[in-house]
Amino acid sequence: MMVTFISQCEKKALKRTRRVLDAFANRIGDNTWQTIITQEGLNAVQKLLKKTASKSTAVSCHWIRSRSRSDFLWVVGNRDEFDENGIVAVNYGMTQRFIGENEIMIDEIYANTNGQRLDQHLFAVGYVAKKLIEQLVPNERNLAKATFMAGCWHDMGKIDGGFQDWVTKGLKKQKKLKDISEDGEHIDKQTGKFSWQKYPRHNEFSLLLFEILSQIEAKESKPIKHAIYWHHAKPLREKKNEIKNLVGIFNKMGDLEEEYSNGIDTLKAILESITSLKNEYEELESLEFKIKVVHFDDIEEKIEGVALPLYKRYSSKESIDEYKLNIGFNARNNLARTAIVTADRLISSLSSDELDSHISNQTLESMVENVLHKERGLGGEIKACLDGFEEKYPNSQRNKAQSQTVEKFCDEEVTIGVLNGPAGCGKTKIALEWALKSSAKKIYWVCPRVQVCEGIFNDLCSDEYLPNAHIEIVTGEIKKSKINGKEQETKEGQEFSADIVITTIDQVVNSITTHKNIVAFMDFMNAHVVFDEYHEYITMQGFNLLFAELIEAKKLQQNDETLANTLLVSATPNPLFIEKLLRLNRDDIIGMKSFNESLYSIEFIEYDDKDEANNPLKNEQQEKETFVISNTAITAQQSFIEHQNKENGILFHSKFIKSDKEFLFNEIYESFKHRGTRKYDILRSGPVVQASLNITSKKMISEMTHAENFLQRLGRLDRFGESDEVNSYIIAITQGVKEGKSKDSSSRFLNELDSLQSAKAWYDFLEKSVKDKELTINQLYGLYEAFYEYDGATKMIEEDLVSSLKKSVIMIEANVLDPKSFPNSKKEDKGGVKIKKNSLRGNSLFVQMAKCQIDSIEEIEILNEYAYEDTEEVITVETTVIEGYGDSNKNLLSFMAKKHHNIKEDSKKAYKDAQLKGEARDPSKPIYLSYTPQDLQKVNCEPHEFAQYYAIGLKQPIGIISLQQLKKEK
Repeated sequence: MMVTFISQCEKKALKRTRRVLDAFANRIGDNTWQTIITQEGLNAVQKLLKKTASKSTAVSCHWIRSRSRSDFLWVVGNRDEFDENGIVAVNYGMTQRFIGENEIMIDEIYANTNGQRLDQHLFAVGYVAKKLIEQLVPNERNLAKATFMAGCWHDMGKIDGGFQDWVTKGLKKQKKLKDISEDGEHIDKQTGKFSWQKYPRHNEFSLLLFEILSQIEAKESKPIKHAIYWHHAKPLREKKNEIKNLVGIFNKMGDLEEEYSNGIDTLKAILESITSLKNEYEELESLEFKIKVVHFDDIEEKIEGVALPLYKRYSSKESIDEYKLNIGFNARNNLARTAIVTADRLISSLSSDELDSHISNQTLESMVENVLHKERGLGGEIKACLDGFEEKYPNSQRNKAQSQTVEKFCDEEVTIGVLNGPAGCGKTKIALEWALKSSAKKIYWVCPRVQVCEGIFNDLCSDEYLPNAHIEIVTGEIKKSKINGKEQETKEGQEFSADIVITTIDQVVNSITTHKNIVAFMDFMNAHVVFDEYHEYITMQGFNLLFAELIEAKKLQQNDETLANTLLVSATPNPLFIEKLLRLNRDDIIGMKSFNESLYSIEFIEYDDKDEANNPLKNEQQEKETFVISNTAITAQQSFIEHQNKENGILFHSKFIKSDKEFLFNEIYESFKHRGTRKYDILRSGPVVQASLNITSKKMISEMTHAENFLQRLGRLDRFGESDEVNSYIIAITQGVKEGKSKDSSSRFLNELDSLQSAKAWYDFLEKSVKDKELTINQLYGLYEAFYEYDGATKMIEEDLVSSLKKSVIMIEANVLDPKSFPNSKKEDKGGVKIKKNSLRGNSLFVQMAKCQIDSIEEIEILNEYAYEDTEEVITVETTVIEGYGDSNKNLLSFMAKKHHNIKEDSKKAYKDAQLKGEARDPSKPIYLSYTPQDLQKVNCEPHEFAQYYAIGLKQPIGIISLQQLKKEK
């Protein structure tokens, strides 16, 4: 008779039963024997097994009758290991694997101190991450597969004996379910050979194992390696301990040679278990873990010269189109990494029993549903808003035109909607109607600046729009929301939870450049997104490329059956940027005519920046409702100071403390909004008022700039089309700008912003097109469209954009550094915003300064008080400004380092400027740009020649200014 023996023995019983069965039968598997035997022989086997049996013994015997039939004969030992037919039940809790002669108890290999089995944790993270990718970008099948693989390898480094010893000790102390840190669980020893300074973290070891063993092709493995390595931030080690490549990881694994053989067996056992789990899912059966074991002595040769995965991959290009590969590569990495981190945090929040239950019942997919947005009534609020417009303006041509524009966006062939909406067309209402038509459950309203966010927040919260909706504004300095018309501060940890989230591009970009809010990117991808005034990103170095990554990710969501869930909104869409960098179809730019029929005249006035008397930006203005908009804050400040006695004016720019900025913003809005108070006659401003601020003027004087800024400013001139007279738009321009040469202050400034050639091209085009003409808004925007059809102009614009993108690459490499962490460090005290060491906006620091009273350029008094007392009022200034742009004579930081410890008794002497810079990331330890006279008397010292003060004028604050600049003006 032919019989089969199946062993489910454990511990010492395993070896005892193996000796018996090996003596009578052939081993045909790790747990299976087969032989032809007589009944007497079979009785002898059963007797010997019973003689050696213990609690851990479990052997079943089957008589093979034919190819299709077998009879269950008996079990020796624990019958619970088999069913009534002597068959081993499919059990996700299987704890035993044999790799050759090596027994691996996989139920004793843990992923974390919540007791999750490593094999189950890896599989679950891979599966949930794959499902997230399939939900977000359904057509990216290869990315979904890569993400699954990354999930199954992401914590493989935890097979390391050092980690297992540490986590096992933690489990013995653990009494209840623990909240796993967002940075994951790592060996938290500060000293010794397993300290994070000297020993690789588990994600680093996971990458090494994958590189050594995996047989996945190089191209397919790139997103896998990126997600494995970057699912945790890089630990900021001392320079001598820094890991720069794979060999660096290998060299720090001190006991790897001794543990290598057993470690490989453990890894194989883990992969075998994951394979068993995945084979229960038809969709995963084709995915294979191809590995090839490398001899230990050959490892270094295999990985020599292999770099660690870059967080962002960019290199300078000579044309705009050439960036598409970098943008696509980084966009997919963003998605894979975010899916892994999100899945990892979801799975790690479960107890070991909960995870086992999800796997056994195949309910892991339910966890994905918790990430997706659910309808909470936003659609009803938007519908009520639109019905209100229809009731107020029944059968209006404006409402009909807006609805017709929305219908064009609701076409499956539109990948990303681009609204070309001139001033006064109702862009906000169009965006809301589009969101309703495309079934939005949540909206991210992304703006380039805080002031634009505030304008949108005020509009959407008004009675005309969505007074009862849950609307939230989230910026670096403002976090508040309105629910049913009641305003409240947003609690920490509850940001981005409203139905409409109004935020800056900085907050969204943080989710793909840091680990702080990485899961916010998942929320962003699940939502409908409106990028308001997106044209401002075109010249924002660093942001233009990262914005392109966001658009690329949203493009990947679309297929032939879905409506676009992303809308770009601008009166000046810049077709070159749309086509060449974002790679969108120019035909998807959908325009709407303005209902403003007013006439406009454009007059260019040339001035010499050394002859202030002939500068239109500096001249006194007496006509009511006049806006004077300059390219820099200092120009606005100088002209305001000169005329503050004569003009009923108000000044606005970005260099105010928080409370002054909020007060002035509200004053401007209330005065110059539609049917506003007209409390002020003149507004002098930097460029901060040129976009998405719903205010209007009767006359405008502007410094020459590129086409987008030019028309955005024009949008604040007779915005509501109520003037019967021709509206005068005066442009102040220098010879340098006309020639496209950087030879005066205005042209140098534009050149620094990579806008000089674009401005010159726009001037040349307008000079031929608008001279002595009176034109409507629609005619002017028609000229803008024609401008981008003109080859001579587009070449100059492209020259500027290529230059800006090259600087972006440099900035990303320098500032968007690898996300880094300080393992085991204490969290900074709460109560104040901390500045990142590097930022795309420039490296800024918190500053303090003395106040000064400026009644006129001749009448200046330094006051014995500082700009603010409450750290909530803090203000920042770029490091380059503080350090005098490299000029040691203008360096205010060095002056502070020499004097501060003697002026302020509670401070210690800083021996390096870098120490002060590091401390000034905290609002309680700002850099002092100037001191009060009383404080300077303590050290018997005169103020620094180039000290900066917080100026107060006769009627309002003037903001941060260097008195040296006023002397120069004088």
